[in-house]
Amino acid sequence: MVPAANGAQATGRPVRLPRSARRKQLLAAAQQVFVAQGYHAAAMDEIAEKAGVSKPVLYQHFPGKLELYLALLDTHCDAMLARMHEAMAATTDNKQRIANAMQAYFDFIDHESEAFRLVFESDLRNDNAVRERVVRVETGCINVITDTIMADTGVSRARAELLAAGLVGAAETAARFWLAGGRQVDKAEAERLMTSLAWRGIASFPLHGEQA
Repeated sequence: MVPAANGAQATGRPVRLPRSARRKQLLAAAQQVFVAQGYHAAAMDEIAEKAGVSKPVLYQHFPGKLELYLALLDTHCDAMLARMHEAMAATTDNKQRIANAMQAYFDFIDHESEAFRLVFESDLRNDNAVRERVVRVETGCINVITDTIMADTGVSRARAELLAAGLVGAAETAARFWLAGGRQVDKAEAERLMTSLAWRGIASFPLHGEQA
């Protein structure tokens, strides 16, 4: 018999999922509720119902709503950082690296799960634990780009960090503006426009061995 999506068989009897699979199921249900309602309005009762489990089962995996929320943040922050590492490591062509970075942000913002709202639009950003995670993903992305700029141009870390912060800020702001505005520009074209804008600035810094 094939298990139903919420972990119950068609007969209505619960299916005992492995702990990792149950955790993934609970996080998926929680994400839907948190994205739709925000942290403060979300209720553990609703998350358990969405997942098709009892509240005791939910509390076996997560001791409270904040821990559940932080687990989701960790998941998406780690994924965003991994995407940025991949963007920089995938090629030695610096223009393509910028294009990859722009695509990473647009893909994250445009994903159907709307998980970006948990990271960039959380109604809990004043909480120290939440703020620490948001800062971690922002500074992590900046650091990855900083290292690339330093390796290729030889500018100081302070200067490279400033350039990287500008690139990350532009990518995030543009992608969120694009989504909020109703995707009036085709996504691929929007990414190309932002890549062109960023490349015109970054390309003015010569590579090692080149004259300014």
